[in-house]
Amino acid sequence: MLTKKLYDQDAYMRECETTVLRCTPLADAKKRKDGAKYGIILAETVFFPEGGGQTADTGNIGHARVLDVQETDGEIVHLTDAPIDENTAVTATLNWEERFRKMQNHTGEHLISGIVHSQFGYDNVGFHLGTDGVTVDFSGPLTDDELRFVEYIANRVVGLNVPVTAAYPSPEECAALEYRSKLELTENIRIVTIEGWDVCACCAPHVSATGAVGGIKILSSENWKGGVRIHMLCGMDALDDYQKRFLNTLRISNLLSCKQLECADAVERMMKNAAAEREETAKLRRAVLDMKIAALKETAGNLVIFDDMLDNNSLRNLVNAGVELAGGVCAAFQGNDADGYRFIVGSKHVALRAWSKEFNAAVSGKGGGSDEMIQGTAKASAETIRAYLEQ
Repeated sequence: MLTKKLYDQDAYMRECETTVLRCTPLADAKKRKDGAKYGIILAETVFFPEGGGQTADTGNIGHARVLDVQETDGEIVHLTDAPIDENTAVTATLNWEERFRKMQNHTGEHLISGIVHSQFGYDNVGFHLGTDGVTVDFSGPLTDDELRFVEYIANRVVGLNVPVTAAYPSPEECAALEYRSKLELTENIRIVTIEGWDVCACCAPHVSATGAVGGIKILSSENWKGGVRIHMLCGMDALDDYQKRFLNTLRISNLLSCKQLECADAVERMMKNAAAEREETAKLRRAVLDMKIAALKETAGNLVIFDDMLDNNSLRNLVNAGVELAGGVCAAFQGNDADGYRFIVGSKHVALRAWSKEFNAAVSGKGGGSDEMIQGTAKASAETIRAYLEQ
Protein backbone atom coordinates (compact mmCIF):
# COMPACT_ATOMS: atom_id res chain seq x y z
CA MET A 1 0.00 0.00 0.00
CA LEU A 2 1.49 3.35 -1.06
CA THR A 3 1.48 6.34 1.28
CA LYS A 4 -1.07 9.02 0.41
CA LYS A 5 0.81 12.25 -0.39
CA LEU A 6 -1.15 14.91 1.46
CA TYR A 7 1.53 17.51 0.71
CA ASP A 8 0.68 17.03 -2.94
CA GLN A 9 -2.94 17.99 -2.35
CA ASP A 10 -2.36 20.87 0.06
CA ALA A 11 1.09 22.36 0.50
CA TYR A 12 -0.15 24.32 3.54
CA MET A 13 -1.19 21.24 5.55
CA ARG A 14 1.07 21.25 8.60
CA GLU A 15 0.02 18.01 10.29
CA CYS A 16 -2.18 14.99 9.85
CA GLU A 17 -3.63 12.09 11.81
CA THR A 18 -2.41 8.85 10.33
CA THR A 19 -1.36 5.25 11.06
CA VAL A 20 2.05 3.59 11.13
CA LEU A 21 2.06 0.85 8.50
CA ARG A 22 5.61 -0.32 9.05
CA CYS A 23 8.61 0.47 11.26
CA THR A 24 11.98 -1.07 10.44
CA PRO A 25 15.45 -0.59 11.98
CA LEU A 26 17.88 1.02 9.54
CA ALA A 27 20.74 -1.21 8.42
CA ASP A 28 23.07 1.80 8.16
CA ALA A 29 22.03 3.47 11.42
CA LYS A 30 25.54 3.37 12.93
CA LYS A 31 27.02 5.08 9.87
CA ARG A 32 24.46 7.89 9.67
CA LYS A 33 25.45 11.32 10.99
CA ASP A 34 21.88 12.60 11.49
CA GLY A 35 20.99 10.10 14.24
CA ALA A 36 18.26 8.33 12.26
CA LYS A 37 17.75 4.72 13.39
CA TYR A 38 14.37 3.64 12.03
CA GLY A 39 12.39 3.82 8.79
CA ILE A 40 8.68 4.46 9.23
CA ILE A 41 6.01 4.20 6.52
CA LEU A 42 2.68 5.96 7.14
CA ALA A 43 -0.75 5.59 5.60
CA GLU A 44 -0.73 9.34 4.84
CA THR A 45 1.97 11.97 5.14
CA VAL A 46 2.50 15.69 5.06
CA PHE A 47 6.28 15.19 4.74
CA PHE A 48 7.86 15.91 1.37
CA PRO A 49 10.73 13.47 0.65
CA GLU A 50 14.04 14.61 -0.78
CA GLY A 51 13.70 15.07 -4.52
CA GLY A 52 13.94 17.45 -7.44
CA GLY A 53 16.93 19.22 -5.89
CA GLN A 54 15.11 19.94 -2.61
CA THR A 55 16.02 18.47 0.77
CA ALA A 56 13.43 16.57 2.78
CA ASP A 57 11.04 17.98 5.38
CA THR A 58 11.69 17.39 9.07
CA GLY A 59 9.40 17.34 12.08
CA ASN A 60 7.79 14.72 14.33
CA ILE A 61 5.74 11.56 14.14
CA GLY A 62 4.33 11.22 17.62
CA HIS A 63 7.31 11.10 20.00
CA ALA A 64 9.80 10.30 17.20
CA ARG A 65 11.78 13.01 15.44
CA VAL A 66 11.74 12.89 11.63
CA LEU A 67 15.31 13.60 10.52
CA ASP A 68 15.06 12.73 6.81
CA VAL A 69 12.48 11.47 4.33
CA GLN A 70 13.25 9.40 1.24
CA GLU A 71 11.11 7.90 -1.50
CA THR A 72 12.27 4.42 -2.46
CA ASP A 73 10.43 2.23 -5.00
CA GLY A 74 7.33 4.35 -4.59
CA GLU A 75 7.36 4.13 -0.78
CA ILE A 76 7.90 7.23 1.35
CA VAL A 77 10.20 6.30 4.23
CA HIS A 78 10.40 8.62 7.24
CA LEU A 79 13.79 8.23 8.93
CA THR A 80 13.39 8.74 12.68
CA ASP A 81 15.39 8.61 15.90
CA ALA A 82 12.89 6.32 17.67
CA PRO A 83 10.60 3.40 16.77
CA ILE A 84 6.78 3.41 16.75
CA ASP A 85 4.75 0.22 16.82
CA GLU A 86 2.95 -0.74 13.63
CA ASN A 87 -0.80 0.01 13.44
CA THR A 88 -0.33 2.83 15.97
CA ALA A 89 -2.41 5.98 15.37
CA VAL A 90 -0.09 9.00 15.37
CA THR A 91 0.02 12.72 14.62
CA ALA A 92 2.59 13.67 11.98
CA THR A 93 3.72 17.30 12.37
CA LEU A 94 5.96 19.30 10.04
CA ASN A 95 8.67 21.73 11.01
CA TRP A 96 6.48 24.36 9.36
CA GLU A 97 8.93 27.26 9.45
CA GLU A 98 11.49 25.18 7.55
CA ARG A 99 8.87 23.93 5.07
CA PHE A 100 7.42 27.37 4.38
CA ARG A 101 10.86 28.85 3.72
CA LYS A 102 11.52 26.06 1.23
CA MET A 103 8.20 26.81 -0.46
CA GLN A 104 9.18 30.46 -0.74
CA ASN A 105 12.60 29.63 -2.17
CA HIS A 106 11.38 26.97 -4.59
CA THR A 107 8.59 29.12 -5.98
CA GLY A 108 11.00 32.04 -6.32
CA GLU A 109 13.40 29.79 -8.21
CA HIS A 110 10.59 28.81 -10.64
CA LEU A 111 9.90 32.47 -11.25
CA ILE A 112 13.57 33.31 -11.88
CA SER A 113 13.99 30.27 -14.14
CA GLY A 114 10.82 31.08 -16.08
CA ILE A 115 11.94 34.64 -16.73
CA VAL A 116 15.45 33.54 -17.78
CA HIS A 117 13.91 30.97 -20.13
CA SER A 118 11.44 33.40 -21.72
CA GLN A 119 13.83 36.35 -21.99
CA PHE A 120 17.10 34.61 -22.86
CA GLY A 121 16.13 31.10 -23.96
CA TYR A 122 18.33 29.32 -21.41
CA ASP A 123 17.29 26.16 -19.58
CA ASN A 124 17.55 25.44 -15.88
CA VAL A 125 19.98 22.48 -15.91
CA GLY A 126 20.68 22.24 -12.18
CA PHE A 127 18.96 23.16 -8.92
CA HIS A 128 19.69 22.68 -5.23
CA LEU A 129 17.67 23.91 -2.27
CA GLY A 130 19.35 23.10 1.02
CA THR A 131 20.06 24.62 4.41
CA ASP A 132 22.80 26.77 2.86
CA GLY A 133 20.57 28.46 0.28
CA VAL A 134 19.56 28.01 -3.33
CA THR A 135 21.74 27.45 -6.38
CA VAL A 136 20.45 27.37 -9.95
CA ASP A 137 22.46 26.46 -13.04
CA PHE A 138 21.53 27.85 -16.46
CA SER A 139 22.66 26.58 -19.84
CA GLY A 140 23.97 29.94 -21.04
CA PRO A 141 25.86 32.98 -19.73
CA LEU A 142 24.18 35.95 -18.07
CA THR A 143 25.84 39.26 -17.26
CA ASP A 144 25.40 41.06 -13.96
CA ASP A 145 23.13 43.60 -15.66
CA GLU A 146 21.00 40.82 -17.13
CA LEU A 147 20.67 39.13 -13.75
CA ARG A 148 19.66 42.42 -12.13
CA PHE A 149 17.00 42.77 -14.83
CA VAL A 150 15.70 39.24 -14.13
CA GLU A 151 15.66 39.91 -10.39
CA TYR A 152 13.77 43.17 -10.87
CA ILE A 153 11.08 41.57 -13.03
CA ALA A 154 10.73 38.64 -10.60
CA ASN A 155 10.13 41.00 -7.67
CA ARG A 156 7.56 42.92 -9.68
CA VAL A 157 5.71 39.63 -10.27
CA VAL A 158 5.89 38.93 -6.53
CA GLY A 159 4.15 42.24 -5.95
CA LEU A 160 1.39 41.32 -8.42
CA ASN A 161 0.51 38.30 -6.24
CA VAL A 162 0.03 36.02 -9.24
CA PRO A 163 -1.67 32.64 -8.54
CA VAL A 164 0.54 29.54 -8.30
CA THR A 165 -1.22 26.25 -9.03
CA ALA A 166 -0.27 22.57 -9.24
CA ALA A 167 -2.13 19.94 -11.29
CA TYR A 168 -1.79 16.60 -13.06
CA PRO A 169 -2.90 17.19 -16.67
CA SER A 170 -3.92 14.23 -18.79
CA PRO A 171 -1.37 12.82 -21.27
CA GLU A 172 -3.29 14.57 -24.06
CA GLU A 173 -3.21 17.88 -22.21
CA CYS A 174 0.51 17.50 -21.47
CA ALA A 175 1.24 16.79 -25.13
CA ALA A 176 -0.29 20.15 -26.06
CA LEU A 177 1.35 22.00 -23.16
CA GLU A 178 4.66 23.87 -23.28
CA TYR A 179 6.43 23.41 -19.98
CA ARG A 180 9.95 23.35 -18.58
CA SER A 181 11.41 20.03 -17.45
CA LYS A 182 14.91 18.65 -16.92
CA LEU A 183 13.62 15.08 -17.38
CA GLU A 184 11.75 13.24 -20.13
CA LEU A 185 8.48 12.52 -18.34
CA THR A 186 5.72 10.32 -19.73
CA GLU A 187 3.09 9.84 -17.00
CA ASN A 188 1.81 11.30 -13.71
CA ILE A 189 3.35 14.63 -14.65
CA ARG A 190 2.75 17.31 -12.00
CA ILE A 191 2.71 20.77 -13.53
CA VAL A 192 3.29 23.88 -11.42
CA THR A 193 2.05 27.07 -13.08
CA ILE A 194 2.84 30.66 -12.16
CA GLU A 195 0.09 32.27 -14.13
CA GLY A 196 1.51 34.12 -17.13
CA TRP A 197 5.14 33.61 -16.14
CA ASP A 198 6.15 29.96 -15.86
CA VAL A 199 4.95 26.41 -16.46
CA CYS A 200 7.21 23.69 -15.07
CA ALA A 201 7.09 20.00 -14.16
CA CYS A 202 7.82 19.79 -10.42
CA CYS A 203 7.02 17.47 -7.51
CA ALA A 204 7.67 19.90 -4.66
CA PRO A 205 5.27 22.01 -2.53
CA HIS A 206 4.89 25.66 -3.48
CA VAL A 207 3.16 28.77 -2.14
CA SER A 208 -0.30 29.49 -3.51
CA ALA A 209 0.51 32.96 -4.90
CA THR A 210 3.70 34.86 -5.69
CA GLY A 211 3.07 37.42 -2.96
CA ALA A 212 3.89 34.74 -0.39
CA VAL A 213 7.38 34.36 -1.88
CA GLY A 214 8.35 37.69 -0.34
CA GLY A 215 11.49 39.32 -1.74
CA ILE A 216 13.80 37.58 -4.21
CA LYS A 217 17.52 38.32 -4.10
CA ILE A 218 20.24 37.01 -6.41
CA LEU A 219 23.32 37.07 -4.19
CA SER A 220 26.07 36.09 -6.62
CA SER A 221 26.87 34.29 -9.87
CA GLU A 222 29.77 32.36 -11.35
CA ASN A 223 30.67 30.76 -14.67
CA TRP A 224 29.53 27.13 -14.72
CA LYS A 225 30.11 24.61 -17.51
CA GLY A 226 29.57 27.12 -20.29
CA GLY A 227 26.63 28.73 -18.52
CA VAL A 228 26.10 30.42 -15.19
CA ARG A 229 25.37 29.31 -11.63
CA ILE A 230 23.46 31.75 -9.46
CA HIS A 231 23.09 31.82 -5.69
CA MET A 232 19.78 33.24 -4.51
CA LEU A 233 17.45 33.52 -1.51
CA CYS A 234 13.78 34.32 -1.13
CA GLY A 235 11.37 35.43 1.57
CA MET A 236 12.38 34.94 5.19
CA ASP A 237 15.77 33.48 4.22
CA ALA A 238 16.46 36.60 2.14
CA LEU A 239 15.40 38.78 5.08
CA ASP A 240 17.73 36.90 7.44
CA ASP A 241 20.58 37.30 4.96
CA TYR A 242 19.83 41.03 4.58
CA GLN A 243 19.86 41.46 8.36
CA LYS A 244 23.35 39.89 8.61
CA ARG A 245 24.64 42.06 5.78
CA PHE A 246 23.03 45.16 7.31
CA LEU A 247 24.64 44.54 10.70
CA ASN A 248 28.03 44.01 9.04
CA THR A 249 27.64 47.21 7.04
CA LEU A 250 26.57 49.05 10.20
CA ARG A 251 29.72 47.86 12.01
CA ILE A 252 31.93 48.92 9.10
CA SER A 253 30.29 52.34 8.89
CA ASN A 254 30.78 52.87 12.62
CA LEU A 255 34.41 51.77 12.45
CA LEU A 256 35.10 54.08 9.51
CA SER A 257 32.89 56.92 10.78
CA CYS A 258 31.02 57.13 7.50
CA LYS A 259 27.45 56.73 6.26
CA GLN A 260 26.40 53.17 5.47
CA LEU A 261 25.94 53.83 1.76
CA GLU A 262 29.41 55.36 1.62
CA CYS A 263 31.22 52.34 3.13
CA ALA A 264 32.69 51.13 -0.17
CA ASP A 265 34.18 54.56 -0.95
CA ALA A 266 35.55 54.79 2.59
CA VAL A 267 37.15 51.34 2.33
CA GLU A 268 38.71 52.24 -1.03
CA ARG A 269 40.23 55.39 0.50
CA MET A 270 41.52 53.38 3.44
CA MET A 271 43.07 50.77 1.12
CA LYS A 272 44.79 53.49 -0.94
CA ASN A 273 46.13 55.07 2.23
CA ALA A 274 47.30 51.69 3.50
CA ALA A 275 49.07 50.98 0.19
CA ALA A 276 50.82 54.33 0.37
CA GLU A 277 51.84 53.66 3.97
CA ARG A 278 53.15 50.19 3.05
CA GLU A 279 55.23 51.73 0.28
CA GLU A 280 56.59 54.34 2.66
CA THR A 281 57.30 51.68 5.30
CA ALA A 282 59.15 49.58 2.72
CA LYS A 283 61.33 52.57 1.85
CA LEU A 284 62.09 53.16 5.50
CA ARG A 285 62.90 49.49 6.04
CA ARG A 286 65.26 49.51 3.08
CA ALA A 287 66.96 52.58 4.52
CA VAL A 288 67.19 50.98 7.97
CA LEU A 289 68.55 47.77 6.42
CA ASP A 290 71.20 49.71 4.54
CA MET A 291 72.21 51.48 7.79
CA LYS A 292 72.37 48.20 9.71
CA ILE A 293 74.42 46.50 6.99
CA ALA A 294 76.82 49.46 6.97
CA ALA A 295 77.18 49.16 10.75
CA LEU A 296 78.27 45.50 10.65
CA LYS A 297 81.90 44.88 11.60
CA GLU A 298 84.12 42.15 10.24
CA THR A 299 85.02 39.53 12.84
CA ALA A 300 86.87 36.24 12.99
CA GLY A 301 84.16 34.93 15.32
CA ASN A 302 80.37 35.11 15.33
CA LEU A 303 78.15 38.09 14.55
CA VAL A 304 75.12 38.26 16.89
CA ILE A 305 72.21 40.58 16.02
CA PHE A 306 69.01 41.30 17.97
CA ASP A 307 66.55 43.36 15.91
CA ASP A 308 62.77 43.99 16.00
CA MET A 309 62.55 46.67 13.30
CA LEU A 310 63.07 44.58 10.17
CA ASP A 311 60.64 42.21 8.50
CA ASN A 312 61.65 38.60 7.87
CA ASN A 313 62.98 39.20 4.34
CA SER A 314 65.04 42.19 5.45
CA LEU A 315 66.39 40.21 8.40
CA ARG A 316 67.49 37.45 6.00
CA ASN A 317 69.22 40.06 3.82
CA LEU A 318 70.99 41.38 6.91
CA VAL A 319 72.20 37.86 7.75
CA ASN A 320 73.37 37.37 4.16
CA ALA A 321 75.43 40.53 4.45
CA GLY A 322 76.80 39.48 7.85
CA VAL A 323 77.84 36.07 6.51
CA GLU A 324 80.42 37.83 4.34
CA LEU A 325 82.00 39.44 7.43
CA ALA A 326 81.82 36.62 10.00
CA GLY A 327 84.53 33.99 10.39
CA GLY A 328 81.97 31.88 12.29
CA VAL A 329 78.20 32.36 12.00
CA CYS A 330 75.96 35.40 11.57
CA ALA A 331 72.89 34.91 13.80
CA ALA A 332 69.92 37.31 13.91
CA PHE A 333 67.09 37.17 16.46
CA GLN A 334 63.67 38.80 16.79
CA GLY A 335 61.41 38.60 19.84
CA ASN A 336 61.75 38.89 23.62
CA ASP A 337 62.60 36.84 26.68
CA ALA A 338 58.95 36.35 27.64
CA ASP A 339 57.66 35.02 24.32
CA GLY A 340 60.86 33.62 22.85
CA TYR A 341 62.82 34.46 19.71
CA ARG A 342 62.74 33.66 16.00
CA PHE A 343 66.19 33.19 14.52
CA ILE A 344 68.00 33.06 11.19
CA VAL A 345 71.61 31.84 11.19
CA GLY A 346 73.91 31.79 8.17
CA SER A 347 77.56 30.89 7.60
CA LYS A 348 80.16 30.31 4.91
CA HIS A 349 82.57 28.56 7.27
CA VAL A 350 80.43 26.38 9.56
CA ALA A 351 78.32 23.39 8.44
CA LEU A 352 75.10 24.53 10.09
CA ARG A 353 73.05 21.33 9.98
CA ALA A 354 75.48 19.56 12.31
CA TRP A 355 76.16 22.76 14.29
CA SER A 356 72.41 23.36 14.88
CA LYS A 357 72.04 20.30 17.15
CA GLU A 358 74.34 21.74 19.81
CA PHE A 359 72.99 25.26 19.22
CA ASN A 360 69.33 24.23 19.65
CA ALA A 361 70.19 22.33 22.82
CA ALA A 362 71.97 25.37 24.26
CA VAL A 363 69.18 27.90 23.53
CA SER A 364 66.13 25.61 23.93
CA GLY A 365 65.60 25.93 20.20
CA LYS A 366 63.80 24.20 17.38
CA GLY A 367 64.62 24.54 13.72
CA GLY A 368 66.83 23.49 10.87
CA GLY A 369 67.70 24.04 7.25
CA SER A 370 70.77 23.66 5.08
CA ASP A 371 74.48 23.79 5.83
CA GLU A 372 74.43 27.43 4.68
CA MET A 373 71.35 28.72 6.55
CA ILE A 374 69.00 27.55 9.32
CA GLN A 375 65.84 29.06 10.81
CA GLY A 376 63.77 28.35 13.90
CA THR A 377 62.73 29.50 17.36
CA ALA A 378 64.51 29.72 20.71
CA LYS A 379 63.06 29.95 24.23
CA ALA A 380 66.28 30.93 26.00
CA SER A 381 66.89 34.51 27.17
CA ALA A 382 68.90 37.02 25.13
CA GLU A 383 71.62 36.83 27.77
CA THR A 384 71.88 33.04 27.40
CA ILE A 385 71.91 33.26 23.59
CA ARG A 386 74.63 35.92 23.60
CA ALA A 387 76.69 34.02 26.13
CA TYR A 388 76.65 30.90 23.94
CA LEU A 389 77.44 32.65 20.63
CA GLU A 390 79.97 35.15 21.93
CA GLN A 391 82.09 32.76 23.98
